[in-house]
Amino acid sequence: MGSAQQTEPAVPENFAAPDLTPSVKSVRAGVLGRAARDSFLKLNPFGLLRSPVLLVAECGALVVSLILVHDLWISGWARLFDAQIAIWLWLTVLFTNFGEAVARARNKARADGLRKSRSELLARRANGSKIQVVPSSKLRAGDVVVVEAGELIPVDGEIIEGVATVDESVITGESAPVIRASEGALSAVTRGTRVLSDRVKIRVLATPSQTFLDRMIAAVESSGQQQTGAEVALQSIIATASVFGFLIVACVFAFSRFGVLTTAPHAKPSISSFIALLICLLPTAIAGLLPAVGIAGITRLVEHKVLAVSRKIVESARDVKVVLLDKTGTITIGNREAVGLLPFEGVTEQQLAEVALLASIGDETVEGRSILSLAQRLYRIRVADFTTAEVRLIPFSAFTRMSGVDIQGRVLRKGAAEAIRNFVQQAGGSVPAWFQETADGIARTGGTPLAVAEGNRILGLIHLKDSVKPGIKEHMARLRSMGVRAVLITGDNPVTAQAIAQEIGMEEVLPQATPADKLTHIKREQAQRLMVAMTGDGINDAPALAQADIGLVMENGTTAAKDAGNMVGLDNDPAKIVDVVAIGRQIWVTRIALLVFSLTAGLVQCAVIVPAMLSALHPALARFNFLHLRNAESAVLAATMCNAILSLFLLRAALRGVFYRPLPVATFLRHNVIVYAVAAILIPLALMWGLDRLLGLFHLA
Repeated sequence: MGSAQQTEPAVPENFAAPDLTPSVKSVRAGVLGRAARDSFLKLNPFGLLRSPVLLVAECGALVVSLILVHDLWISGWARLFDAQIAIWLWLTVLFTNFGEAVARARNKARADGLRKSRSELLARRANGSKIQVVPSSKLRAGDVVVVEAGELIPVDGEIIEGVATVDESVITGESAPVIRASEGALSAVTRGTRVLSDRVKIRVLATPSQTFLDRMIAAVESSGQQQTGAEVALQSIIATASVFGFLIVACVFAFSRFGVLTTAPHAKPSISSFIALLICLLPTAIAGLLPAVGIAGITRLVEHKVLAVSRKIVESARDVKVVLLDKTGTITIGNREAVGLLPFEGVTEQQLAEVALLASIGDETVEGRSILSLAQRLYRIRVADFTTAEVRLIPFSAFTRMSGVDIQGRVLRKGAAEAIRNFVQQAGGSVPAWFQETADGIARTGGTPLAVAEGNRILGLIHLKDSVKPGIKEHMARLRSMGVRAVLITGDNPVTAQAIAQEIGMEEVLPQATPADKLTHIKREQAQRLMVAMTGDGINDAPALAQADIGLVMENGTTAAKDAGNMVGLDNDPAKIVDVVAIGRQIWVTRIALLVFSLTAGLVQCAVIVPAMLSALHPALARFNFLHLRNAESAVLAATMCNAILSLFLLRAALRGVFYRPLPVATFLRHNVIVYAVAAILIPLALMWGLDRLLGLFHLA
């Protein structure tokens, strides 16, 4: 009899997250050139109809350019001031177009990189006596594939030959394996589950015409064409601010043209000055960058290896108040390992280890192999070379929840505490009074107790521990600081579930949860007007994922789960739901912060330009020229240059997003609004003062 070692897969395991390095390189190499070209193509007025503010800015630049051409045609010369205003107005429009073009180009590059580097399961397709390794996408209904121990099942199908132990934790949420065979209701198998023992042949039942990842890539590429509710609301604010900008310019124009102020007609501002004032007052930059903020958010999400079906879903994540997290495979690694032995009275640890090892020889599960490893590593016990006449293996079964061996008249069993209790009692033995208390003690530490028996006598307990994933405690702390409640969902008993929750700092637990329990809990939260997010990967998670507002599915999840969810995690890390909520909030706060900056900066520029423009007409206004700008033309030109430069500043902020800190959303918003409002006052003032001095130094105004 061979040793119970894990069989190496014959087919490479292809559930690793796609390598996004090529897409990152393509962003650095080709995106800027593509964006620069698109910036000029977007000057088409018909393309700007959806953004009236940008259309007005382009028309203003065109009018100043026509004035410049008229002067050259009629007089043979043109004012340097008009030429500079025309140049900087066109740069303002181009810089704004460049922002959205960069965001779209980056998204396109990400999608291209995903398409080239996405992973796919390989399958060994049986064709008579020949075996051919093919991508799972090439399989068709009716094909037969061979899967051996250690390999992932590449498709949904049914076993037509063989019996195997299958790890279905991806479906059930529990790490205990089940038996799948070629007869009856136990023949169905699901893509992404793992064969732990033996070899089976599987008939493909059906293959989707388009993979979930294909739909995600299409969503990434089309994200720039969508307009979310937040964008519509902010566009309304921008339109209102633009109306006020027109009114202010109209009043200043009337004041300069019709007010009885001076008899110096040469001191009246030119048409170019009023156009420049209007463009400075209009929130030009933010009007063009609104879509770029959302598109860049999708790109950041892809960089975190998460894809969403739409930009609207990502942005709505900002309002998530409750997150449901499955324990097995999400909070914990999902493979329970033996970490210690607890012998009962009259039994030594060495004796318990020997019986546990022998009873686990026929157990091909992760737990069974870990018991063998523990006995061999700590107690120096080796598996003897027994003959088949001396030993009868009892393999582990999900039905009996036991494994064991009958050897030389000894009946040795190992399994779930309740199963061993029943086995001993049926054999005429008694169970010690402190048996249940000791088992509960293991459960209270977050472990799972397995009992070991010989005949009608319980020898002791094995402590199984499903380790908490590294960093999960920090993720939970981050959620709490964001004002989001996290609920632990598990099929474990309440004692074990509560112990795990305490270890990672979670306060709410839903133990022994069935699919109906998950669905009911989500509906209860939503009835209180709370947005709910959930992570899952199994068929039993599909109803709850469909009901949740945000459903994050793992890339190696079942087809049913992917169809129900609206996001997919490419590196199979359910804790990425924290990043989803963070990016949703970052997108929203970035838009608000940039809008505040743009409107405030426009008012500051107006407060600087207007006194300088009209001071020659009314000397009393000179006292409001607090920056001591040299003259009206220098002030207007400095403000126009400042406006174009600020467009580049806002572009960087739009693509990167505001600096995110895990705070409640109201606190996070208030902090950034204050910071950007103060910056919108100080930066334009410093820029205009410096530009005015440079213009004077080089005699440009």
